[in-house]
Amino acid sequence: MYHNIGKPSDGARHRGLYVSPWRFERHVRFLKACGRRPVSMTEAMPYLTGERVGRIAVITLDDGCLDNFLYAAPILKKHGCTATCYAVSQHMGSFNQWDAARLNVKKPLMSRDQLREWASMGLEVGAHTQTHARLTQTGDYRLNEEIDGCKSDLEAVLGTPVTQFSYPHGNWDSRAAHAVRSAGFRAAVTTRRGRSRPGDELFCLPRVKVRGCDFPLLFALKILTRYEDRHQESALKRRAPGRNHGQEMRSVHHGQGSRRQLQRI
Repeated sequence: MYHNIGKPSDGARHRGLYVSPWRFERHVRFLKACGRRPVSMTEAMPYLTGERVGRIAVITLDDGCLDNFLYAAPILKKHGCTATCYAVSQHMGSFNQWDAARLNVKKPLMSRDQLREWASMGLEVGAHTQTHARLTQTGDYRLNEEIDGCKSDLEAVLGTPVTQFSYPHGNWDSRAAHAVRSAGFRAAVTTRRGRSRPGDELFCLPRVKVRGCDFPLLFALKILTRYEDRHQESALKRRAPGRNHGQEMRSVHHGQGSRRQLQRI
């Protein structure tokens, strides 16, 4: 899980959200050297459902920042890799209005033309709602507008189906997950820490957060070992009984493999 591929501007807060282009390229090289092919979420689907077996790493970028287009896209293209960028559909060509004040920076976002060019390079565009809303704090009507509307907005721009979703702020519950599935998405990612495995519940997939300050050994530990998985397991144990997301998601039916995974959680 990445956000910005570039250098933070003076005064920007939460600078760990920025990964420099040269470090991002090192990450891509490292993944390939370890035999893990960097792919988009759609390419990963057969592996997540157990239809295919292989060593892959899904690269996701949240918010659709312009620096993804300027710096990440050329690197991915150079190394023959793909990725999924989740765009906020009503802010295309604008900036991060949802957290600019908190981060003390206005981050330029990709325009419609740039998203189309991103897709033309074989890179995937996913949905991140219309306004980067906190879905658990949104009424039913607005919830569906944020999710269905974002899908329609992006499909009108791209002319192709948009089937992948990312919950803004990592904010989700069973109601949001049902709405995402009902809108026709195939999977959704959270900010819950951990590595996804075949049979995982497809509408609450965990991710490995990559920060600009992660030193090379830490990046390797996150990707190649159970470092992130242990953090996920610890977080689940700390949650009060009956309130964790895994239990909430038992009501979302996605097949036998998913049910087994949720029962294990």
